[in-house]
Amino acid sequence: MPDRRDELLDSLIDLYLAEGFLRFGVGDLAAELRCSRTTLYSVASSKEQIILAAVRRYFRRAAERIETEVQAEPDPGRRLTVYLRAVAAELAPATERFHDDLAAYPPAREAYQENTDAAARRVQALVDEGARAGALRPANARFVGAAVAQVMTAIQAGRIAHATGLDDAAAYSELAELIERGLAS
Repeated sequence: MPDRRDELLDSLIDLYLAEGFLRFGVGDLAAELRCSRTTLYSVASSKEQIILAAVRRYFRRAAERIETEVQAEPDPGRRLTVYLRAVAAELAPATERFHDDLAAYPPAREAYQENTDAAARRVQALVDEGARAGALRPANARFVGAAVAQVMTAIQAGRIAHATGLDDAAAYSELAELIERGLAS
């Protein structure tokens, strides 16, 4: 059974994904979540630390759900696509305001970049795995991982949205399709 801190973090994540986080003071959060400031401070000791705790938890939980989906896919050639589509699905609830706030708040931006770096490493491993199994065409997995990381970073920074009008989730879906077709054996 989740404890009160976990419940608060989950509520904060839902609120932040929908409305961003920079505009909220601790009093605003307490009112939105119908709790006391003291209760919010059980999550972390300051507004900034509350934000970071929620953002890190969001990315950690998303990574766990994504990996569960990847592990459930028996075809090593499809795991990369499953991975990228699962990333898109995890990002789908995040509004433009949330992404703007991530970009504007350095600790949250760093957490997103750490998550993006981990994703690039995972892509590299999935390309290696798929190629070894003969399910993907042989490719330089380090290059594919680095290229995907660059696109992910561009998505994160809003450059893809600016250039294409695609939100982050749609951009990840397009990236998944591009990589799947490019590496098909």
